[in-house]
Order: sequence, then structure tokens, then C-alpha cells
Amino acid sequence: MSSHVTFNRPVFDGVIVDIVDYVLDYQISSSLALETARHCLLDTLGCGLQALDFPACTKLLGPTVAGLTIRNGARVPGTSYELDPVQAAFNIGIIIRWLDFNDTWLAAEWGHPSDNLGGILAVADWISRNAEAEGKPGLKMLDVLTAMVKAHEIQGCIALENSFNKVGIDHVVLVKVASTAVIAQMLGLTRDQSLNAVSLAWVDGQALRTYRHFPNTGSRKSWAAGDATSRAVRLALIAKTGEMGYPSALTAKTWGFYDSSFRGQEFSFQRDYGTYVMENVLFKVSFPAEFHAQTAVEAAISLYGNMKAGGKSAQDIDSVTIRTHEACIRIIDKRGPLKNPADRDHCLQYMAAVGLLTGDLTAEDYEDARAADPRIDELRAKMICVEDSQFTKDYYDPQKRSIANALSIRFKDGSSLPELVVEYPVGHRLRRAEAIPLLLKKFEDNLARRFPAATRQKILAVSLDHARLEATPVSQYVDLYVI
Repeated sequence: MSSHVTFNRPVFDGVIVDIVDYVLDYQISSSLALETARHCLLDTLGCGLQALDFPACTKLLGPTVAGLTIRNGARVPGTSYELDPVQAAFNIGIIIRWLDFNDTWLAAEWGHPSDNLGGILAVADWISRNAEAEGKPGLKMLDVLTAMVKAHEIQGCIALENSFNKVGIDHVVLVKVASTAVIAQMLGLTRDQSLNAVSLAWVDGQALRTYRHFPNTGSRKSWAAGDATSRAVRLALIAKTGEMGYPSALTAKTWGFYDSSFRGQEFSFQRDYGTYVMENVLFKVSFPAEFHAQTAVEAAISLYGNMKAGGKSAQDIDSVTIRTHEACIRIIDKRGPLKNPADRDHCLQYMAAVGLLTGDLTAEDYEDARAADPRIDELRAKMICVEDSQFTKDYYDPQKRSIANALSIRFKDGSSLPELVVEYPVGHRLRRAEAIPLLLKKFEDNLARRFPAATRQKILAVSLDHARLEATPVSQYVDLYVI
């Protein structure tokens, strides 16, 4: 062991340096990235408002200890909570991720870069309210959009070539790292302090992915990102005190992240940090379904219409073949009992079965009452998933990034429906023009869940005017969502 000891403090790992220098120095000039960030902001907040309909989510919200209050705290949209920035990030992170209905990034490691908004919005609001209490200007929503672009980029670019799920680590490690980097900048940390903060994020214990998979699938997958982004706030605040960092947190022999947690592999990178990820992010527009299944559900709902037109229904089905890509099979091809909503919304067969049975898929379809319908499991048992190597290849192709699924149905009477292939879901970059009006309708519908008409109009007046939103103080914008 003594051979690993050094008395010379190493320089910071290049991966950490690149992250920090990108956040501190890169100027966002892409109007597409900022416009997409605005759509991402609205959709993500809307998903949070929808999640407030579910008691399993709301029971986790509020201060760490009941009755704890704070002055000039961060607000949690859709609620009356005013919290410290760490707990506010946890709260916001929970609601925006709960229903698995916000944006997605698919690569060697998939994830949801909008999860970083929990920490970004909480810290921006907290900073602004305290500055304004002292008669100083706070942050503007442009600062929030800029931080979102950069957090998306960090999480997404690392994910392009590096699979954390294959070593059992959950993708929220990238939420923690990306959130820490951008929050450090928002808090005004020096470059050295920012390097320390990001190193602390890599040193920190990383969540195991077991809560997303059989036999342990459970609701932690719905609050794991809130935990990660709130932890990022905590680590950035610790670094701001001058607490030391760990320069070779990734590369240290035996004890660094690569050796201890990544099977000795170093990270690979496909591209430099810029605005690529935000510009190409995938929006979930139609269904609250794990993204690898979006095209399968779209195909299932179309086939439901075809069956109905032909005088048939799901009860007439003998078998369903789903031709798909490898990542889909690895993550959501499930057989046997499904124990809870978190298990069901990560089951390809369950989602496709509901689509074939009803012509729709909603968040309520994952709840116990809906899952009690015996027809769902009967249809699941008739489904076969097979990998198509071309689908897998196109999934990883940076020019395509397709998420293809193909469904074919054979009926009990020996007849069949032609296979229906859906290569790109609504919300993909190649279907973005089709998606945006639907995305804004989704936002308006979610506003209607919580706010009266007059409040909705105030929110929409700011939110739908890009220049006006950018110039709006963060605290003023967040106040529009306070109950």
C-alpha cells in the first residue's frame, strides 16, 4: 500500500478542470439552446405541478423538520413552502421527476438533465431573495436558462460514451456533478473553490441503481434526482467555506472513482462541452413513460385505432411481437409480477398493453386500481421482445439517436396486422416542430391543475414571451407559482 502514497499534492484531474472551466468561461450564444431551455423549464415545472396530485409524492415535501421556518428562503412551485436552498432543491427535484414525464437524454448512459433544475431554481431563488432584501439586484431568469444549458451539457456529454448503469451506479451521479458545477458558479465560488466542489461530488457516495430494477424496483427512483441535486447544493455551500477538495478524486490509484467505482476505466468523451445536449434533448410530450418505450406506446395506440376500425379488440390478440433496441430490453423488458407504480412505468410490456387496451396511457394507469385490471397482465404474457441490431446501431448513432420500436399483432383467428414501426418519438429533435405546440398545451393543462384562470394568464404572459422571461427576476417568476 505504501507504493500508492505521495507527498506531492496532485493537480486536478482534467475531467474536473474541463467541467469547471466550461461553466466559468463558456458563453452561450446559441439561440436554439436558450429557446429549448425555456421550453424545458416550462415543461419541467408543469410536470412538477402534475406530480402534486399524488400523495406518495407530496408526503415527502416540506422542511426537513416539521415547523422549521426560514426567512428569504426558496419557494417550491405549486406549494406554500419556503425552505432553505438544500431542502428546496430536494422538494423541487422530487416533484419534477416523480412522474417520469420530463425531458430525457439517451446515450451510453440515459438520464434526465432537467433534474438539475431542482438545485438551479432553488439556489437562484434563494440568492435573489436575499440580495433583494439587502436592496441589491437578484438573478434573472436568463441566469437560470444559462445554468440549465450548461448542466444539460455536462450531464449529457459525460453520458454519451460512459455507462454508469453497467457498473451498477445510477445516472443521478451525473445530476449531482452537473448541479454542483453550475451551482458553484451561481454562488460566486472562485475557480479553485469550484474545482474543490466538483471533486467533492465525485468523492461523494454514489447511489446504486438497484432501486430501478427487479427485485428492488421502488419509489426511490422518483426522488433520487431530488436527493442528488440537493446534495450538490450542500457540497457547493461546503466548498464556499474554503473546505479543501480532492484533485485526483477520479484518477487516484485504488482509492479514486475510476478504480473503486468504474472498474478501472477512465471516462471517454465524444465532443467538447458546448450546447449540443440542450439542442438535441428529447421531450416527453405524449406519455409519462420511460423514454425507451415512447415509440412502442405510440405504435400501440395507433394499432388500437386500427383494431377498432377492423372490428377487433385486445381480447382478440393471440400474440404481440415488439422489435426493439438493446437498451430497451436491458432496462424495461420485464416479466412476472409488478409490485408498484415505479415497477410498472419501467415495464415495456405493461405500457404497450395499456395502449393496446385503451388507446391511451396516463400517469393514473400505473396506480394499483388500474393495474388490478386482469386484462393487462393477460396481454403482457402474450408479448415477445426481440432485439433488432439496426435499431440498436441507430440508437447510438449521433446523427440519428433514434429510439425505434416496432409492434406486430397476430390474432386468435389467424389474421394479423402489418408491423407498425415508429423510429422517432414526438419530442425528438427530428419531430421538434410537431412537438412544441403539444408541449405548450401540456404546460397549460398542468397549470390548470393548480391555479385559477387569472394566475394562469399571468404565468403564460411571461412564460410564452422569451425576451420577457429572460429579463424577469427569478423571485418574481417563482412567486407566480406560489399557492
